[in-house]
Amino acid sequence: MATHPLDKDIEELAASARAALVREIEESGALADDPAWKEAFAAVPRHLFVPYYYVAGPGGYERRWGESPDPRVRESWVTGAYEDVPLATRLRDGELLSSSSQPSLMALMLAALRVSEGDRVLEIGAGTGYNAALLSYRLGDERVTTVDLDPEITEAARRHLAAAGYHPAVVTGDGARGVPERAPFDRIIATCQLASVPRAWLAQCRPGARILTPLATGLVVLTVRDAAHAEGNFLQTPAFFVPLRGADRPGSEPVPLGGVPQRARTSDLFRFLLALTRRTLDPQEAYALWEREGGPGRERYGVTVGGEQAWAWLDEPEGPYAWPLP
Repeated sequence: MATHPLDKDIEELAASARAALVREIEESGALADDPAWKEAFAAVPRHLFVPYYYVAGPGGYERRWGESPDPRVRESWVTGAYEDVPLATRLRDGELLSSSSQPSLMALMLAALRVSEGDRVLEIGAGTGYNAALLSYRLGDERVTTVDLDPEITEAARRHLAAAGYHPAVVTGDGARGVPERAPFDRIIATCQLASVPRAWLAQCRPGARILTPLATGLVVLTVRDAAHAEGNFLQTPAFFVPLRGADRPGSEPVPLGGVPQRARTSDLFRFLLALTRRTLDPQEAYALWEREGGPGRERYGVTVGGEQAWAWLDEPEGPYAWPLP
């Protein structure tokens, strides 16, 4: 990054903003399952991973740039980098291709991963490299692999990581296929939305490994039994991510909701059920189930991968409510 007269002030501002972000993350309860991640968020400078980003405004997207000649823009850039919000980092024809996720959601996901010293972790979706840096700080560069299909994204992630002093393995490839040459893994974490759980991930995990991935506007955490079997529940929190490219994209076309009461139409939990069961249930059937079960929270749902089949379920893997996944 180019040198500016106010660079020292910018670094001081970044340090102050980072400390405030860590306090906000801690107060949100995101680190309750693993407070040790607090040190990583305090140490890794997020602004080095977002040298520019886009903020939506009334006239379209505004670009904030760390090398702007205007000191006010640079100040806005660095303070914005430490807000607890997702940051759009790559657009193409108006479509969001890559982003830096909301830090408190990242913290919650990392805590739910339940890493231990010595674990080898695969991240699906390199993004800016920030999440890989947090993992590298906690586990060491040699135990972290991050993969993305887009060579521009992986090259930028390498630069950002190097600028921050981290050197995990950054691989250009289809995340749905995993990274077999770096296997076996103890943990897999995806930072992009999928329609189902790729079998290749299970095959590259050690027995007892943990997989955390976005699915149907939620986050499911699976425990791997062996190369063909895994099972686990969703976390309570909602999650919305850019779809994984190179694999089947989750359905995004609008679902007609005629006949469904307004309170269900506007319910995040009902829409989660719709997204999870869209291959099996129509909206009226989903609504009847939702009403009958008292509007169940995400934590009552789960996913099982068994051999050639994968299915989502409510309360129990064997039913009575179970729906096939792609």
